[in-house]
Amino acid sequence: MKPRKLPKMKREEIEALLDSESICRIAFRGDRYPYMAPFQYVRRGGALYFHFTDYGRKIRLLEADPNVCVGVERLEPDLSEYRFVALSGALERVEDVRERAEALRLLSEAGREGLSQNFLAAHGFEAEASWSALSGDAPLIVYKLARFTDVVGLRSPYQS
Repeated sequence: MKPRKLPKMKREEIEALLDSESICRIAFRGDRYPYMAPFQYVRRGGALYFHFTDYGRKIRLLEADPNVCVGVERLEPDLSEYRFVALSGALERVEDVRERAEALRLLSEAGREGLSQNFLAAHGFEAEASWSALSGDAPLIVYKLARFTDVVGLRSPYQS
């Protein structure tokens, strides 16, 4: 029996998946092995925006090498349907004050609308904080993935 290749997603399907999800995984080039971590993201103008604290392993790896692979997926619990997108490219630090503030506002808004307040700990805040803690004044570093060197989108062969 010859293995069946998974169908590739069309551009519109990839964009729809990226717009509908808010959590991704970012794979960094580690010291010896790749390192992967979950991130909240927002999509604006074709770019994906993320934020980092100014300490820890992820920011250290990113500063050493900005080349990453970002994975976004949607899975049915029984895996009857699934979609997966992998975007490769270099993360760019957002230096523009307005762009940074807008990215943080969108991350805050998305978190308030769809994520537990407990998830604020992943952003470096106490769970008792509110999502407004992700303001333009927050001590966070914002990065974006705007230029993709490779995009792979695959889906289950049978879609309902």
